[in-house]
Amino acid sequence: MKRQLAERSGRDGERRAAFWLRAKGWQILDERVKTPVGEIDLVAKRGKLVAFVEVKWRRKREELDHAIDQHRLSRVAAAAEAVAHRYAGEGEDIRVDVILLAPGAFPRHIANAWQP
Repeated sequence: MKRQLAERSGRDGERRAAFWLRAKGWQILDERVKTPVGEIDLVAKRGKLVAFVEVKWRRKREELDHAIDQHRLSRVAAAAEAVAHRYAGEGEDIRVDVILLAPGAFPRHIANAWQP
């Protein structure tokens, strides 16, 4: 039951992040992309930039500072690398972003969060 609740709140966070990105001029290309090395929550594009976005939803704003780590980011980066050819064309840049969400907190968008 606890796992189902976490899954539901995670999906809700992804919907909120997609809505927020659209409001900022991004086009959502895909959601919940599964690869052999991991999952990508959102794939978004604005201009010639494609972002592979990890979304983290927490119940408390204070928990956001510890919601993402290098291990998780490296998995998202590996997944992005595995499917980048599907979303980014010639001359387009790609990056890994993170969006942190919590009730009552403004979404925190960390652009280019993965620096190998």
